[in-house]
Amino acid sequence: MSVYWEHNLSEIREQLLMMSGLVERNLGQSARALMERDGNLADLVEAEDEEVDELEKRIDERVITYISTHGPMARDCRFLITASKVASELERIADQATTIARRARDLNRGPALKSLSNIPAMAGEVQSMLRQSIKAFVEQDTDLALEVIGRDKLVDSEYKEAARDVEASIVADPSTTARELHLLTIAKALERAGDHVKNIAEEVFYLYKGLDIRHVKLSSL
Repeated sequence: MSVYWEHNLSEIREQLLMMSGLVERNLGQSARALMERDGNLADLVEAEDEEVDELEKRIDERVITYISTHGPMARDCRFLITASKVASELERIADQATTIARRARDLNRGPALKSLSNIPAMAGEVQSMLRQSIKAFVEQDTDLALEVIGRDKLVDSEYKEAARDVEASIVADPSTTARELHLLTIAKALERAGDHVKNIAEEVFYLYKGLDIRHVKLSSL
């Protein structure tokens, strides 16, 4: 492989890591916008979403150019396809962060809710999963990727708990219905973000093991 094409592969990897770092930061800032009632953070998350979109476009353009002009070997082809899929999942996580930021801004316009349920813990779990999935990618750690996949069940469970809490709060005080529904939307956005992180971990496993485990029970691996 020429130095030029090696450089292109390195550029794709670096842009993917840059994108993941930005998405992780946006996810964290959107949660802080809610917990700290900080409208400026919510605005920042929404503004930076465009940068995430641009990085996804750049990665896809490089992947398409490389495949169409270089005829990559199977290993490189798998990396390129995985890079494109991971970039797509990261963009979707950023979209969920934007949803959280917008709902946080809406909540910040009214009085604070008595409880945010388990939303802060849920946000921390998803952030940690995202960080670990990227670490698995960088370190070629398929065991860590499997760990991330398994943790998605916890996020699903936390979402169900948040939904029950919201329902109970509405029953106790119907005047909070609109604000509680904003909170439920935030919990759902975090649950969806967790799904996208799980997808990233599955792609990492495929990249290094050559095995598609999207519809395979972890206990069978």
